[in-house]
Amino acid sequence: MFELKTLRDPATATLHGKHNHQPYQKLKVVITKILAAFVIGFYFIGAQADEDYVSGINTTKNRESLVTKLKNKLYPEDIPLSAQGPAIPAKGYFVEEIKDGVYWITEGGYQMMFLTTGQGVIVVDAPPTIGSNIFAAIAEVTNEPITHLIYSHSHRDHIGSARLFPSTVQIIAHEDTYAQVKRAAIESLPLPTITFSDRYILSVGNKVVELAYYGPHHELGNIYIYVPRQKVLMLVDVIMPGWVPFKNLDWAQEVTGFLQAHDRVLSYDFDTFIGGHVGRLGTRKEIETARDYISDVLANSAKAFKAIGLSVSDLYVVAREVGTKNVWRVFDAYLDVVAQDCTERTLRQWRYRLAGADVFTEDHCWVVGQYLRLD
Repeated sequence: MFELKTLRDPATATLHGKHNHQPYQKLKVVITKILAAFVIGFYFIGAQADEDYVSGINTTKNRESLVTKLKNKLYPEDIPLSAQGPAIPAKGYFVEEIKDGVYWITEGGYQMMFLTTGQGVIVVDAPPTIGSNIFAAIAEVTNEPITHLIYSHSHRDHIGSARLFPSTVQIIAHEDTYAQVKRAAIESLPLPTITFSDRYILSVGNKVVELAYYGPHHELGNIYIYVPRQKVLMLVDVIMPGWVPFKNLDWAQEVTGFLQAHDRVLSYDFDTFIGGHVGRLGTRKEIETARDYISDVLANSAKAFKAIGLSVSDLYVVAREVGTKNVWRVFDAYLDVVAQDCTERTLRQWRYRLAGADVFTEDHCWVVGQYLRLD
């Protein structure tokens, strides 16, 4: 279980009651280097074009060539084998039955779900990256018409293809999602025709889908979608099995809710989890692993603040000693040092356990650090 406790006076915390001068000196060095780089940068930017011309080397072409080579080469060794999903066929999507008429579709980066009911098809989300292939995938397994579409939340990258659906389809969403779609007028997305505040049960033919809202996490209106008989649970943009979350806790609007969502997911009786991203499904064990990662980020961020041991007054001293009045630059460097310390601690255990840990852990440490510092 997460113990969501505010870090005790992080702005005035010291190590063992005394100032820890090693992080203090480290921060001074970081600030000095930043200021030096800032000045040197102006010269470099102005001189780079002349340097390229004099040397006679077309660096732009070389950079483009390198980018092309990198784009054309896959690096499966960069992520654990357990994080890789099924191969995507030439038709551009993969569709598979999970259990008893519950299916999922992916093109490798996004996921969605649909259910055959004997009286029509229930679709959950409509990512633009899958687009019209949604209908091709459904047609592979049934000739039932689509009767319902559920919005997991309002973000266009998950529901942008809803505009392709027949106008007769009933669209179900949380009332906050309705408000956000209406306010944003996102690419003529159809507004939900059925809304709810906390619970909604959809029963069509031989399928039952339970929708629930427990408050904000990734964003307002982001709902839990549960198929109890087949034990399938879908929650989008929070947990990606086999992977760390996307950058900055996937831009969570409410960090407390995001952290608590892991325990909430595990309170459900499910066998299969759909997270909305990457090309694979998840198991209960993998959700537990995701929770362990986030718990470690939380704990390591608190340890980093304690280890650095600098107060706000210390930061003002640093600013004077390096000769800058730009206090934002000093605070930014301080927060970066804390995030880097948290990252180093976290990657010792997680670098090779979850895909993307090497990419986004520092971002997660930074966000969680602000959560501890401010909330």
